[in-house]
Amino acid sequence: MVELTIDGNKVEVPEGSMVMHAAHKLGLYVPHFCYHKKLSIAANCRMCLVEVEKAPKAMPACATPATNGMVVHTCSEKAVAAQKSVMEFLLINHPLDCPVCDQGGECQLQDLAVGYGESASRYKEEKRVVFHKPMGPLISAEEMPRCIHCTRCVRFGQEIGGIMELGMLHRGEHSEITSFVGRAVESELSGNMIDLCPVGALTSKPFRFEARTWELARRRSVSPHDSLGANLVVQVKGDRVLRVVPFENEEVNECWISDRDRFSYTGLYTEDRLAHPMVRDASGQWHETSWSDALQAVVRGLNQVREEHGAEQLGAIGAHTATVEELTLLARLTRSLGSDNVDFRLRCNDPALDSALPGVPWLGMSIEEFSRLDRVLVIGSFLRKDQPLLAQRLRQAAKHGTRIAFIDSAADDPLFPVAARQTVAPAGIPNALAQVLVAWAKANQQEVPEAFASVQPSEQAGQIAASLAGGERVAVMLGNMAVSSPEAALIAANAQALAQAVGGRLGFLTPGGNTVGGYLAGAVPQAGGLTAEQMLRQGLKGYVVLHAEPAFDSDHGAQAVQSLKNAQFAVALTSFHSAAAEWADVMLPIAPFTETSGTFVNAEGRTQSFKGTAAPYGDTRPAWKVLRVLGNLFQLAGFDDETSETVRDTVLVDGIQERLSNQVTGPIGLGQGAQGLQRVADVPIYRSDALVRRAEPLQQTAASRAPTARMNAATLQGLGLHDGDAVRVRSAHGEAALKAELDPAVADGALRISTAFAETLPLGSSFGEITVERA
Repeated sequence: MVELTIDGNKVEVPEGSMVMHAAHKLGLYVPHFCYHKKLSIAANCRMCLVEVEKAPKAMPACATPATNGMVVHTCSEKAVAAQKSVMEFLLINHPLDCPVCDQGGECQLQDLAVGYGESASRYKEEKRVVFHKPMGPLISAEEMPRCIHCTRCVRFGQEIGGIMELGMLHRGEHSEITSFVGRAVESELSGNMIDLCPVGALTSKPFRFEARTWELARRRSVSPHDSLGANLVVQVKGDRVLRVVPFENEEVNECWISDRDRFSYTGLYTEDRLAHPMVRDASGQWHETSWSDALQAVVRGLNQVREEHGAEQLGAIGAHTATVEELTLLARLTRSLGSDNVDFRLRCNDPALDSALPGVPWLGMSIEEFSRLDRVLVIGSFLRKDQPLLAQRLRQAAKHGTRIAFIDSAADDPLFPVAARQTVAPAGIPNALAQVLVAWAKANQQEVPEAFASVQPSEQAGQIAASLAGGERVAVMLGNMAVSSPEAALIAANAQALAQAVGGRLGFLTPGGNTVGGYLAGAVPQAGGLTAEQMLRQGLKGYVVLHAEPAFDSDHGAQAVQSLKNAQFAVALTSFHSAAAEWADVMLPIAPFTETSGTFVNAEGRTQSFKGTAAPYGDTRPAWKVLRVLGNLFQLAGFDDETSETVRDTVLVDGIQERLSNQVTGPIGLGQGAQGLQRVADVPIYRSDALVRRAEPLQQTAASRAPTARMNAATLQGLGLHDGDAVRVRSAHGEAALKAELDPAVADGALRISTAFAETLPLGSSFGEITVERA
């Protein structure tokens, strides 16, 4: 520790700290633009000049190391004169367009100019002109003359996003921030550059000219889109959400959010939004109706199914973006009606996973512990797209020596160094894990499990085993694709055996904002009930569907829609008309996360409750209230809750941590493998749920481009195809016309074809064998 004095106050800071850090520890504000606590020090702007005794000139607080006995003055006459001089230079070329600037009212330059700027400029020459830059559908760079070259956006891309998408051209007064050869900024974290920009050079394109910042009400919320549960500030004008920005929470999302969290609000007020209850008549036509009539129609329809076919012909399907309260009442309603067919995991293809996992699967550690792991193996995950903020934490860990390995079916670049990797077709993942376990056992003179006696580890398996050696904090993480696999229970068992062998922990990178909460709410089948996949495959007579859009949210969307259409009665609790108009008999307009109170439980088991942030759209009602009223109309016990908090407290009272367990009871073994070409199906980051799919700016990004049949060069050559050829892809369920695309990242013997698109809906399941021929 070193001790110094700042403005007469003594302070101790760790060796290597800068004067800026010491000032912050004392609560002293030093004006600055380029400094940011999460970014490297650039010392570009010079606004933080301070007086250091015995130094010949003013020094930048952000780049001056603190030393023992140093005496610093941040607001002395000399320091303030230096700061005012810097401000004069910064304002020389800055345009006077505050009245039309979206940053107006929350602009650091505007604020500091009041304290350190002069009332008139001595600069009489022409201001420089910098042309606007194309940066894609999310970031507006239309007013680049405002840029003060703090390089926060450049450093963010390199250090946090992991990819240098912005840089600086030229020198001196001709310097310009620009994207690489005019390309769009495509990082899944790119929107944070908007928050970091201290002036109005980079602004939100969807928010452009929508409102002034002082007109917006700010309300806290929680993201429903991935398992981190990022904390948000939802900004509202009148009845509409106009902007979403991060709420800083160092334990969860730090000060970042993903673009999916930031821009999904643009899907809230589309023409597709369901505003009133609707009932389908005998001729198949939809009619708006009152809530009372719609709810009575639901009661009649479900009672008729029960009377004619028995309660076991009723099924309830939720979604991992539904709140704990909604899933609790959905499960309570279904079981009170006599059925145990309730599930929220529409992509779960292995019924054996429930019996293999008697506890609630979770991350297996806190997010803070996750950030401090030194050895990690990630299995079956499109990490950057599935879990963008957890991927960012691993990116920072890799800088400090964490070794990260992958077993996957598509070797996407995680934008950090990969210690080892084994890329295999989906059916080969259980055996790849077995190979790593055998390689570890042989390298450490341990006994090879009998089930793996015939396994010969590959070179890549040996490298993965070696990458896990020597760590004190080791974890084996199962991603979304691994959990969705038809052999998920076997993958989990093999992963647990490997984790135990290397002295690490098993964790689940769960999908959606409330997977852990869904388990805690009891929205999974118990006494012989059917999973969502079984309900939609076998076909039931009656369905209640909450928040889900089965065509794109389920693993076999076409089959799901057909089963729902064949049902005697189906009711959809949905926010969007097109999500259910094809198959439902009654559609009830329910609130998305911005218009309801509720609770999400993130992957680490953290309970995060929130209130509605905007007024309900049309006749929209919170889903938990709709389910409670349905329980009352059915005259069932246990539906007397007046607030969402009382529903939450019946589930999340005490002992959540005791219920979280990744203990796998199933046996280890080898997978069946597959002989033919296998499908690798990723869920693109902006196709993950109904709200995101309707966010037009996100659909304009490269991540949402139309699906293609992506394969490596060997597979392409083996099929006699060339990059760009039109092909016809067939599965056991149907066929799709796509374009072949060369992708070296895809495993041998596999085709990567994204799911959750209308174009790939006929192919059915995300797993299984497919054939390809030239169209």
